Amino acid sequence: MLRYSYNPKKKTTLEDIRLALLNFIVAKQRNEAFVIRIEDIEAMHHNEQSQDAEFVGLVELFGIEYKDILHQSKNLKFYSAMAIDLIHRKKAFNCFCDEEQEPYEGRCENLPAEEVIDNPKPFRVRIKKPASSVSLNDVVQGEMEFSPQAIDSFVLLHVDKTPTHTFATAVDDMLEDISFVVQTKESVDIAAKELYVFENLRYDKNVVFAHLPALECDVDVKSLLEDGFLPQAIANYLINLSVDMPKEVYTFEEAVILLDPKKFRKETPKFDLQYLKRLNKEHLQRLDNKELSRFVGFADDEIGKLAKLFLPRADTTKELKTYVEQVFAKKTFTNGLEEDAQKLKLCIKEAPYFEEFVDFVEYLERTCTLDREKLVTILNKIVLGDLQEPSLETLYPAIKNYIKEIAS
Repeated sequence: MLRYSYNPKKKTTLEDIRLALLNFIVAKQRNEAFVIRIEDIEAMHHNEQSQDAEFVGLVELFGIEYKDILHQSKNLKFYSAMAIDLIHRKKAFNCFCDEEQEPYEGRCENLPAEEVIDNPKPFRVRIKKPASSVSLNDVVQGEMEFSPQAIDSFVLLHVDKTPTHTFATAVDDMLEDISFVVQTKESVDIAAKELYVFENLRYDKNVVFAHLPALECDVDVKSLLEDGFLPQAIANYLINLSVDMPKEVYTFEEAVILLDPKKFRKETPKFDLQYLKRLNKEHLQRLDNKELSRFVGFADDEIGKLAKLFLPRADTTKELKTYVEQVFAKKTFTNGLEEDAQKLKLCIKEAPYFEEFVDFVEYLERTCTLDREKLVTILNKIVLGDLQEPSLETLYPAIKNYIKEIAS
C-alpha cells in the first residue's frame, strides 16, 4: 500500500498534489492500494479548522483514487501500546527533563526504577539512541548512513502522551502495511528515524523510500484552476518536473505506463508558468470539443471547435471563454456604419441556412445591396469585434448555427 500524508492545518499546495500524484501512480504500477492519511492530531488539540475537505476535493479533481481516508487521531491507542512495548523491552525510556531539547544529553536514560516510579513530574517517552549507524538506501538519493548522533534519543510521545510526527508516521506505516513512500528530501531524517523505530519494534518489512527535492513554488493550486489550467495539464507538468519521462505530453493513463521511479529527478524543480501554459494549450487541443465547450459556458461540439480556433492566442480556458464571449457580445458601430450594420443584421436574421461560407456571403451580397468590401468589413465587426483573427471563413463552420444569435 502507498500513502500520502496531509497536514490539515495548511492550504493545499502544488507540492501536495505532486506527491499525492506520484505516490498514486506508483501504487497503480505496483497494483497496490493508495490511501490518504490526515495528520490531524495537532489540529485536534488546538481546535483548529481542518483543511482536509479541500485537499480531498482537489485530489478527486485530479483523478487520484484512494481506498480510504485515515485520520491519525483514530490511532492514539496504538501509539501508546507501541511506546509501552518499547519501554518494557528497554528500547525506550521515560524522560523527565523540562525541555524537549535535541540533541538529548541522556540524563534520564539510565534512571533507577524507583526514580522512575516515584517521580511525580510529567514525562515524555524517548527511544534509546542507536548503538550503530542506520542505513537508508533511497531510490533518488542513493545509500545514506545516519550516525547514532544524527538519530539521537528522539521523542516518541509528548508530555500529553500524543505521538510525535516521526513516531506516528512509523506506527501508521506499520499498521497500514506501507511498501513505498515518495516524499521530499526534507523528510530524509524522519525516514531514517522511522527505520530505527521499525527495527526496535521488530518490524522487518522493506519499505522503499524515494526522496525528491522540494518544489520551489508559492503558487496556489486553486488559483491555477480558477485561471483556467486543466487538472490533467497541471498533473502532466508536475510529473515532468519530477521524472525524466520519455515524452512530454501524455494522459494520466499513459503516465502510469511511462513513469519509471528509477528516473526521479535529483535537481530542484522550479515553477515555470510559461512551460505550464504550453502544456495546458496541448491538453486543451486534445480535449473533446463538447467537453471543451463546457469550460466556455456551452455544451455544444461546434462551440468547442470555435474555442480551439483561438488556441494560437490563448493558453487557458479562462482566456478561451473571453474570446468566445467576444464573438457573442453585442457590437457597436461608428463612423457612419450604424445604418448599414442594422441592414446587414436584418439580412442575416432572415437568411436561410448555408453550409458554406462563400454561399452565405453571396446571399448577403445579393439581398443587402452592399458592396462586398463594406459587407465583409461589417460582417467581420459583427462576429469578431476588434479581433483581427482568425478569419471569418475559418470561423464560419463553427458558428454557422449561431450566426443569427451573434447578429442579434
